[in-house]
Amino acid sequence: MAVVLLGAVLHAGWNTLVRRAADKLLDTVLIVSGAGLLTAVLLPALPLPAAESWPYLAASVVIHVIYFALVALAYHGAELSFAYPVMRGSAPVLSALAVALLLNETPTLGGWLGILLISGGVLLLATDAWRSGKLRKGPTMLALSNAGVIAVYTLVDGQGARLSGHAFSYTGWMFLLTAVLLFGLALALKGRRMINHARHSWQRGLLGGAGTLASYGLVLWAMTHAPIALVAALRETSVVFATIMAAFFLAEPVTRLRVVSIVTVAAGAVAIKIF
Repeated sequence: MAVVLLGAVLHAGWNTLVRRAADKLLDTVLIVSGAGLLTAVLLPALPLPAAESWPYLAASVVIHVIYFALVALAYHGAELSFAYPVMRGSAPVLSALAVALLLNETPTLGGWLGILLISGGVLLLATDAWRSGKLRKGPTMLALSNAGVIAVYTLVDGQGARLSGHAFSYTGWMFLLTAVLLFGLALALKGRRMINHARHSWQRGLLGGAGTLASYGLVLWAMTHAPIALVAALRETSVVFATIMAAFFLAEPVTRLRVVSIVTVAAGAVAIKIF
């Protein structure tokens, strides 16, 4: 439990770094690059993923580039305590609905309860943002779109990791290749600005990259020692930690309605994963 909670804190932490950055896109690229560099040190000790998983790995890299870009764009116009719960909370709903539609696996009663709770919590978040005059269509749609991207890469990586024969190796190559592609795109689009940003802010990139890798690695380790459903459910507490960090580190006003909505989203995500 302690390990999974730490992973949830670290995940919320690197999102907080992105949200408070002056240039959110370049800092996101640095954080992913930091994770890629750290992964490169570990990969020589791991076997290559099985060839059957390579198409999934390639797809995952492209999907993750889209995911990280949407994270940066969503935080340009939305607060952490709004965008993060929408992105992370809506993803389990979309995953559950996709499984129901594509695989004909109907959610259980607890699963439907979780879907209703998350949907209600997201609506409450939107209501709170509308009341405060901070509801913006663009960032909201970006956050919801990224929830869909999260649902897609969850399905792709789930199958890819199974076929790889070594989940840690599969994940490591995904981080490394994503970092190479994302940094290359940033160089092509930003050029000298990206290089200068990396020279002056590389420490932040390594810090965020370590948080990204550690949060994922801790969850994978916990899944080898505890039921997967329980670990996945406990990880959803990251939306609560993100709200706490938003209040303390970003000085975001967190109203009572927003607290209720975020707790509702977390409860719904837990219900989907457990039941």
